[in-house]
Amino acid sequence: MLTYLKWHMLGFPIQCYDEVDEEQMSLRHIAFNEELDIFEAAASLAETLHARDTGGLKAVVAYEYLYGPAPEAPIPDVDDGAELISAKEFDEVWRTARAAREADWGTT
Repeated sequence: MLTYLKWHMLGFPIQCYDEVDEEQMSLRHIAFNEELDIFEAAASLAETLHARDTGGLKAVVAYEYLYGPAPEAPIPDVDDGAELISAKEFDEVWRTARAAREADWGTT
C-alpha cells in the first residue's frame, strides 16, 4: 500500500512530498525550495533505476540534472512530523513540479 507524505527538511527551507512504500522508501519525491520558490526535485526511483540499467552512470547524472535526485534512504514518517496527504494532492503537486523542472531546463 502506498502512502503520501508532506514534510519539511530539517534545517532547510525545503518542503518535501513523497510517495512511499511499506518500507518507508520514496518511490516518487518532490522537493520545493520555499526561499527560492523553485522545485529542486521531482524524481522517481523507478526512472532513476531505469536510467542506471539502460545507460549507466552517465544516464543517471543526466536524469538527476533534469529531475533531481531520488532519496536512497527511508524518509520521515508521521511519527517524525510528516503529514499524511491524499494521492490526489500528491499527483497535483507532482504534475506541477515535473512541468516546472522541464520548463526550467528547456525540455518542454
